[in-house]
Amino acid sequence: MVVVVAVTDPPCLTDDQRQPFGVPLDLRCSKKSCFGRIFCVKTLFCLVRHGETDWNVERRIQGQLDIDLNAAGEAQALALRPGLAGQAFTAAYSSDLRRAWRTAELATAGLDLPPLQPLPGVRERHFGVFQGLTSAEALARHPGVHHHHSGRSLDYDYETGETLRAFAARVQDGLGGLVVRHPGARLLVFTHGGVLDIVYRAATSRDLRGPRDFPVPNAALNWVEYQGSRWTLRAWAQRQHLERALDEVN
Repeated sequence: MVVVVAVTDPPCLTDDQRQPFGVPLDLRCSKKSCFGRIFCVKTLFCLVRHGETDWNVERRIQGQLDIDLNAAGEAQALALRPGLAGQAFTAAYSSDLRRAWRTAELATAGLDLPPLQPLPGVRERHFGVFQGLTSAEALARHPGVHHHHSGRSLDYDYETGETLRAFAARVQDGLGGLVVRHPGARLLVFTHGGVLDIVYRAATSRDLRGPRDFPVPNAALNWVEYQGSRWTLRAWAQRQHLERALDEVN
């Protein structure tokens, strides 16, 4: 499924309006109607989830365990290359976990793109004692933890992991830092399903605790734009370039 959303330009902000995602109000707008210190420039992101892994196939929670791509995932990464060619990205970043970094290497090799840079802020969420388990295994071994997992508790950390609230803040800070570093740019970022979940919810004003009812397939292209204080969707889950792409587990 491909989701395309028509958006209108958001209004410009003034100094007294709160700026989320760690983006300071230190850039000037080009619109003649804007006065003072405001942030009104559009920054476009192409966010790509890593290619398939064996643990994706097994529906096993990876979290921050460093799992590599399988053969299908490598093929998916290579299939990304034609769609990324000619996009004139200002910069390219990737999670430093192997499955994302390898996807980025394969997808960008030979293209006229800036050197790939690591961005730990867009790593997958740390799922603590759930990492390495399937949902059935997690329920059997940690039924109390599974209750928090299925209910998307904001402040539960899987005993040794990361809360949903802290994870969302980390993602917001990581991407917000890119907006500050590259205002008005076109940015390519390779990341994980959980990160894309956070971004989609931010762009559609969805509660972090609600069930996910949107796709996050492996190696799909997801376009979002940041302007003012808001994220908006341009296109989501574009995967015409793929023969198959598993929807996300984690």
